[in-house]
Amino acid sequence: MKKAISLSLSLSNEIKQRNGPGNCSSPVLVSNSNKSKKQNNHGFTIVELLVVIVIIGILAAITIVSYIGITQKANISALQSDLAGAKKQMAIYQTLYGAYPTAMSGNCPTLPNPDTNYCLKAGLTYTPTGSTTSPFYSISATKSGITYGVNDASSPVAMAEPTTCPTGFIKVPGSATYGTAGFCVMKYEAKDGGGGVPVSNAAGLPWTSISQTTAIANSPNVAGCTGCHIISENEWLTIAQNVLSVASNWSSGVVGTGYIYSGHNDNAPANALAADSNDALGYSGETNSGGNQRRTLKLTNNETIWDFAGNVWEWTDGQTTGGQPGNVGNSYSAWIDWPSVAVKGAISPNPSPSIMGLTGSASWTMANGIGALLSKTDEAGLRGFLRGGIWYYGGGAGVLALNLSNAPGYAYGSVGFRVSRD
Repeated sequence: MKKAISLSLSLSNEIKQRNGPGNCSSPVLVSNSNKSKKQNNHGFTIVELLVVIVIIGILAAITIVSYIGITQKANISALQSDLAGAKKQMAIYQTLYGAYPTAMSGNCPTLPNPDTNYCLKAGLTYTPTGSTTSPFYSISATKSGITYGVNDASSPVAMAEPTTCPTGFIKVPGSATYGTAGFCVMKYEAKDGGGGVPVSNAAGLPWTSISQTTAIANSPNVAGCTGCHIISENEWLTIAQNVLSVASNWSSGVVGTGYIYSGHNDNAPANALAADSNDALGYSGETNSGGNQRRTLKLTNNETIWDFAGNVWEWTDGQTTGGQPGNVGNSYSAWIDWPSVAVKGAISPNPSPSIMGLTGSASWTMANGIGALLSKTDEAGLRGFLRGGIWYYGGGAGVLALNLSNAPGYAYGSVGFRVSRD
């Protein structure tokens, strides 16, 4: 009995404490489980919300990047498929009619024979060369900002410039005409870095007195450059085609009107020149700081290349035994203007400006600053390709100047080279 009274008094005191003094409301007993629920019933903190938002953002970014990558791959695959299919169509057409189409209307061949069975898909751009030597045509296509190209002698290639290049190199967009993907090339003529290592910088004179054979052997030695090699003929012509298409490289500001700048070619001063690190100083070192002696040329991607014409001859990888373009009876002592070339020859790629797909290029001459040809159609010996021209060659120097008079072992004080990387 005493224990019951004691328990009753104890419970009464606890109820009074919970309800507070003077509280006349009915006593409420709160179980431990309800008390726990009330203590845990709260929302997210700011920190927790921020963490969730960050996680969602990361997941969204991963999803977007993945989607873009998949879409890009799909676009590239579609371009490659379209171009490969177009190439097969042209091959069948050539088998039927003995020539590739030389004219198109609505992407359907009209010459030499009209045939609607070989119309190309919409979005493909076909450029005939009208040439008797390779390449005979080029086809390009763009999808969502991605451009690919192909010619009769190449596989579909990405024409976008590379993302990175070695120190002293510039980026060059590819060309469907020459079957080149985007690549890197020395901004300046190669300089002798010692130990057979070519370097590309503004300071110092070009590395000369070097044979084509030695230049080819040393080109892979560029520091930090895997895949470096002497510039190829296709790459040289890709750059030439590119700079010829840029209006600011022409004296008139209009492509094909006036002359394209052809560098140090007036023998004033009578020696090769170092370059300048300031691209705005295109006449650096020139006695005549005006006219066609500007030594810098712009590419379509706004990159600048120095001494691509004039200053010293530059070896490419090109070699030929016979088959030189030119005129019958012509000797290596006489320049030939490109429109005057009667014998097309058999060297590949075709070195003539007529195949470039640029308006009026078939009629451009030395007066337009493109340079000229030194060749001999009956030459049977092995010859290497020299490009650009020498400081004293005047109108013979230019971006399309080609000298076929020397064997690969030839070395002289006015002969250098340049390195590129695929």
